[in-house]
Amino acid sequence: MMAPALSDFIDPAVRDSVSEFLTTVETELLVAVASPDPLVDEAAAHLVRAGGKRFRPLTVALCAQLGDPGRPELATSAVLMELTHLATLYHDDVMDEAPLRRGAASANSRWSNKIAVYVGDFLLARAAQMAAGLGEEAVRLQAATLSQLVRGQLAETVGPRGGDPIRHHLQAVEDKTASLIATSARFGGLFAGLPAEHVATLAEFGTAIGIAFQLSDDLLDIASESAQSGKTPGTDLREGVPTLPVLYALGGEGHPRLRELLAQGPITDDAEHAEALALLRESAALKQARETVHGYAETARRSVRTLPGGAARRTLESLCDYIADRTG
Repeated sequence: MMAPALSDFIDPAVRDSVSEFLTTVETELLVAVASPDPLVDEAAAHLVRAGGKRFRPLTVALCAQLGDPGRPELATSAVLMELTHLATLYHDDVMDEAPLRRGAASANSRWSNKIAVYVGDFLLARAAQMAAGLGEEAVRLQAATLSQLVRGQLAETVGPRGGDPIRHHLQAVEDKTASLIATSARFGGLFAGLPAEHVATLAEFGTAIGIAFQLSDDLLDIASESAQSGKTPGTDLREGVPTLPVLYALGGEGHPRLRELLAQGPITDDAEHAEALALLRESAALKQARETVHGYAETARRSVRTLPGGAARRTLESLCDYIADRTG
C-alpha cells in the first residue's frame, strides 16, 4: 500500500494502476512467505507485516507503466525483489544486533540470531524459486544482483582500507542498495514488453535514483525533526554509522568541534549527541551531501528524458524531484 508522501508525485493518469499493482504485491508477499511450519510462517511474515516503503515494488510498477503494466510477471518480479531486500534486513539485524526494525522487535531479538539468519535464507530461496518461474533471464539478473549486493555489504563492513572513504561509500551504496532498485527498474521494463534499449535506460535510471534514495534517507536521519526516515533523528550518529555528511565533515567540511565529536565513532553521550547533531545540521558538509543527492537525481532525470513521453515518464521525472527535495 502506497504511503501518502510517495503517492503524491504519481501522475493521476497512472495512479490507479500503480495503486492496484502495489495492493496485489502486498497480497502476494504474504503468500510467498507462507510456510506449513508455524515458526517459519510467523517469522518469515514478521517484516512483511511490519510494512515499509516498498520502494522496489514501486519502482517495478512505475517503470512498467511505459509498457503493458498488466502482465502477471511484473507482480512476481516485484515480490521477488522485495523478498531479496527483506532477507538482507534479517541478516543485517543479526550483524548489527538491532533490537528493533520498523518500530517492532527485530526477528533476532524476538526469536534468536540463528532463526533470523535461517529465515533470511528462506526468503532468498523463495525469491530464487520465483525467479526460476520467470525464466533464465530473471534467474541471471537475480543472481547477479545478489552477488553485487553482497559485495556492497562486504565493502561496507571492512571499510575503505586506505582508499578514498567517500568514493568507497558511494560505491558501497550503489552495490548494496541501488543494485536492487536498478534490477527492479529493469524488471519493470523487461516484463512490460519494452524494447531492450529502454530496459537498459531504466536500469541506468534505477542505479542513479537508488543511490539518491539511500543517500537522502541518510540525510533525513540528520535533518528531519519528525523521523521521516523511520528512525529517531540522529540514530546513525549514535551508532557511529559513517554516512555521507559525516564523511564530508571528517574530510574537512565540518566545524573543528564537529570533527572532534565525529572522530570518536558512536556518540552515546546525550549532550554530545545533541551538540553533534546541531552542528551537523548547520554544516557545509550537510549542504554538500544534499548537492550530491541532487546530482544523482539529475543523472536519473537525464536518463528518463530519452524514454517515450507521457504520464509514465512524467511520473519518473517527478520521482527524481521527490527524492531530491525530501531532504530540504
